[in-house]
Amino acid sequence: MQQNSLLERLASRRRYGMRPGLSTMRALLDALGNPQDSLKVVHVAGTNGKGAVTAMLDSVLRAAGYRVCRYTSPHLVSLAERFFVDGAPATPETLNAAADAVFPVVEAFERDKGVEVTFFECLTAVAFVLFARAKPDFVVLETGLGGRLDATNVVPNVLVSVITRIGLDHCDWLGDTHAAIAEEKAGIIKPGRPIVCGAMPESAKETIERVASLNGSAFYSAADHVSVVQHAPLVATTAHRNLPPIDLALFGAFQVENALTVLTAVDALTQDCGVNIPDHAVVEGLARVVWPGRCQRVEKDGVTVIVDGAHNPDGAMALRDSLRLAHVKGPVGLIAGFCGDKDVLAHLRIMSALATRGWAVPIRNARSLDPGEVAERMLMAGFSEAESCSSLEAAFGRALAWARTSGGTLVVCGSLFLSGEALVALGAFPWEVRTPDMNELTLR
Repeated sequence: MQQNSLLERLASRRRYGMRPGLSTMRALLDALGNPQDSLKVVHVAGTNGKGAVTAMLDSVLRAAGYRVCRYTSPHLVSLAERFFVDGAPATPETLNAAADAVFPVVEAFERDKGVEVTFFECLTAVAFVLFARAKPDFVVLETGLGGRLDATNVVPNVLVSVITRIGLDHCDWLGDTHAAIAEEKAGIIKPGRPIVCGAMPESAKETIERVASLNGSAFYSAADHVSVVQHAPLVATTAHRNLPPIDLALFGAFQVENALTVLTAVDALTQDCGVNIPDHAVVEGLARVVWPGRCQRVEKDGVTVIVDGAHNPDGAMALRDSLRLAHVKGPVGLIAGFCGDKDVLAHLRIMSALATRGWAVPIRNARSLDPGEVAERMLMAGFSEAESCSSLEAAFGRALAWARTSGGTLVVCGSLFLSGEALVALGAFPWEVRTPDMNELTLR
């Protein structure tokens, strides 16, 4: 989707920081007639895996015959990726129509109240208007940053809340311990509504369980709720299901963890909310889900390229472990680019356990770390060789030649923005791409 001037104006708004409080978002939605009030929502927060869990739940619910809308962020390439309706990105016509309804209200609100509406608040309002018009059975809604104060946390009709693995990311906004970050994420828990907790550090799990108790919410721990017999294909049982083998569409050991969170959420939906989700829908939905740029395997000129959005140390560990389990072929070369606010050295030290050769690239983001600095940190992290490249195209040219000569495998990671750019360059992006759209800069 190529943006018109209307969405460009929306995206030109304040793009940094998280506004404390939800008063602006609530007032804006009130002026729009509170479109979010008509939606039945599964709300998903977390540090790592929340997008994949959102996509999996969307796919499972659609396989069960329901009409589903999905909101995720950020987008890899096209703004339309954030707004899914019935399994496809929103069309330019429906997205622009929703934005056309929102933007005049935003302008009037800012003029009358003297408060600037942020990029993410605008797009979340667009999502609620678009989804209310689509009249789905369910909306699977991913938070942007945090939970308690996230712009999505204004939906009253939450069936189930889900919190995926907690990691130390965005510590300047959310806290510098797992427990503190979990406290913020647990802000999406609604009184009397079930909460599903993915695998995570014990201090984070205890925090979420405590908040659930205070809210009178049934607490489901995926680690306790699901028993795994084998991983590939996934054979798992729950207290309520004895499922046939599941061929997960998404590659990577961490996607098994995400799938277990989804299985737990499915049981919460059926047992606590009366939603009919047959076993076959669970199996089909997890086998068909599309979630690009997350440990995605692509073949290019006889070379295997793994594209992943891992941008923090926890994501790097998950990627490293998945590559080890997959027994990747030959030496591993890493193409990487990062935003400057990430713990780049820790990330690269983790990846250096597998990768020996590195190519540093810029990313399509105003906060991109200079490739020369990334290359220096690659060497500091233990890479035997590291080269600074002016572009991803230049890096692919050199890295593919190296991989063909050495019989090796390439990995691209460090940023979701970079993973999207890589998939387009490799001809592996699953949806139509024209001109890459501008992106929210605060969410990764």
